[in-house]
Amino acid sequence: MDGPDLVNLFVGIGLSEVKAKETAKNSNVSANLKSCINAASSVSSDEISKAHGMLLYHIATKIKPQISMQIPLLSRYVAEGKIDSELRLNAAMDYLISNPLGDVDIKAFEESCGVGVVVTPEQIEQEVEKVIKKYQAELVEKRYRFNVGPLMSEVRNNLKWGDGKVIKSEIELQVLSLLGPKTEADLAPPPKVEKVAKPKATKPTSSNKENLEVDSDSASTITELMKKVQFHKPGENFKTDGYVITEKTMDLLKEHLKITGGQVRTRFPPEPNGILHIGHAKAININFGYAAANDGVCFLRYDDTNPEKEEEKFFVGIKDMVEWLGYKPYQITHSSDNFDQLYEWAKVLIKKGLAYVCHQKAEEMKGFNPVPSPWRERPVNESLQLFEDMKNGMFEEGAATLRMKVTLEEGKLDPVAYRIKYVAHHRTGDRWCIYPTYDYTHCLCDSIEHITHSLCTKEFQSRRSSYYWLCNALDIYCPVQWEYGRLNVYYTVVSKRKIAKLITEKIVHDWDDPRLFTLTALRRRGFPPEAINNFCAGMGVTGAQMGVDPQKLEAVVKDTLDVTAPRSMVVLAPLKVTITNFPFDAPSTIEVPDFPKEVQRGSHSVTLDRVIYIDRSDFREVEEKGYRRLTKGQAVGLRYAGLVISLENVKKDASGQIVELEVKCTSSATCQEKPKAFIHWVSNPMFVEVRLYERLFQHQNPEDINEVPGGFLSDINPHSLSVVEAAADKSISGAKVYDKFQFERVGYFSVDPDSTGDKLIFNRTVMLKEDAGKS
Repeated sequence: MDGPDLVNLFVGIGLSEVKAKETAKNSNVSANLKSCINAASSVSSDEISKAHGMLLYHIATKIKPQISMQIPLLSRYVAEGKIDSELRLNAAMDYLISNPLGDVDIKAFEESCGVGVVVTPEQIEQEVEKVIKKYQAELVEKRYRFNVGPLMSEVRNNLKWGDGKVIKSEIELQVLSLLGPKTEADLAPPPKVEKVAKPKATKPTSSNKENLEVDSDSASTITELMKKVQFHKPGENFKTDGYVITEKTMDLLKEHLKITGGQVRTRFPPEPNGILHIGHAKAININFGYAAANDGVCFLRYDDTNPEKEEEKFFVGIKDMVEWLGYKPYQITHSSDNFDQLYEWAKVLIKKGLAYVCHQKAEEMKGFNPVPSPWRERPVNESLQLFEDMKNGMFEEGAATLRMKVTLEEGKLDPVAYRIKYVAHHRTGDRWCIYPTYDYTHCLCDSIEHITHSLCTKEFQSRRSSYYWLCNALDIYCPVQWEYGRLNVYYTVVSKRKIAKLITEKIVHDWDDPRLFTLTALRRRGFPPEAINNFCAGMGVTGAQMGVDPQKLEAVVKDTLDVTAPRSMVVLAPLKVTITNFPFDAPSTIEVPDFPKEVQRGSHSVTLDRVIYIDRSDFREVEEKGYRRLTKGQAVGLRYAGLVISLENVKKDASGQIVELEVKCTSSATCQEKPKAFIHWVSNPMFVEVRLYERLFQHQNPEDINEVPGGFLSDINPHSLSVVEAAADKSISGAKVYDKFQFERVGYFSVDPDSTGDKLIFNRTVMLKEDAGKS
């Protein structure tokens, strides 16, 4: 049936011409609707009514592939008038999706969707009367501003198959009877309620409309966010779109539920060939967060199937970062734990004619239109023997692979399951010279661990069909794969290969260089783990890939450190200042609050002496318009000291560089004119090293050749790191590695691991917002 005929067919059941044309363009919905019409027409030769036509259209658009074979059943029930509303129809489809295999129990089916159940107007009237009586006092008080929605829901819950329109009409009638006609007061606009501003949330735009589309407007933590995600319930894998059901599926799911007790199980499966980065933080939070939000467990599984790139430091680093973010794995497992089982399953695939040994070279298999393998149909026994030969080291690397007979969504044909690598494995030593690939290993390890939700980034969507195919081909439990959009941060690179290049080129020092966005680097820079977790929560959970400016992450870090980092005074560019009329005979001690807005949280002592140090930026020899700090004609206050200083003399060295200021002081309490600014200072300081970090790259997308034709190494910011010797108050002398402070008026800083007993080193985490006039 061609396009015009289809449109006429669909118009004939009550669709508008526009809707009919739209439907005809969708081959899947068109096929479903044709099946519906054929089945309905077989019941009666009469023309299909518009009411029935709309229900048939509902079947065609809403039915899931798992129960598409039941289209004739549903259509007949609609045509016979046994299913006469969307409510009953949805209940019927829910029943069928819960019982996807075998013959339909007609009695249970009809009970599930209320076939034959009649709700009379008298029953509706009585039920509405009960509910109105229950809420009568509130109705009388609020009159027509009372929200009758909950009343409608309560009646519908008690009379499941009652006609919604009749229920609504009866409620309106009884409310009118109780309250009488609307008065002028009822018709007047409601009083304005002052709106409470929502905190700003980092929210990328996305057009994705899958079940995992959840924004972050009302979620401040990852647990809150993941409670909103509409994934399937454990054991109800068969209800998800695209899930493949076989005759053994339901029995396998029952066995799975016995083993897990219906518990949610997720896993975080990194390859131990590099350090985790900010994108992994999202994956960690989603996997561990979803499990935590549903009282489940999350495995940390090392996908250690590529021994030539794996190092012990990466295993340790991954575990450290997961725990640093505040998560404890239920179990730590390795893909290599299952090498024996994976090998046995590979032989099962060969015996079933679903895998074969191939001798094509890697370059011959690349791309989306490679030459089909001439060995695809080789005899089963021959492939079994050759696979055994591969295991026994009788082929050179690249001379043979084991390939699966399946086509990925992206069109890639027969992905490799095993390849030869003469490299010792960190756990199994020289026992194996063949190693399984990700495409083969991933879903099988998920099955072995009885993972309920295999959560991964969107690029793995093209492997979903092979994931289901492989589990079903081996007749083993099949988890459900859900995909979410990966997180990319601008002005950085996270590729392991490119970070390794930055290290070998001595552009950065190591994987934890604070200019990188690896998690070890962010920890060293001073980012609190809870800030990273909250940032991930702020991103929401969507299927859209998102790119984020680092400033959005830094804003969350600032918010966290603002309430956790005690204040201290540190001068980055110290300039000596002598108070010529120092009012005390000896150095005095001042108690300074750790958190000026919350003095009850504690304080620390600072020394005030006749010689202090201020920041060079807080003095101008030549006055400038709008400058509010110390000049020849402008005094400035000293924070916490109760003093205002004014310039008397400027001392310079032979080169003309200012080396000292001489000032006189007055009490701020008796000062006739309040100073425009109060600056920080130190006295009798200790000297510390401070590392000031800027963006490593100059362009938003350093890997994009359109933005950076010379490649990412040509885009390095030459000013990404500067080191200064700063004068610090001695109250921070006992600081330990990763302790965090706000250096007042400057920014947030963290103690670097390079610090020694003789010298503290601080990394700038983030700057404070610049004050107008630099006060």
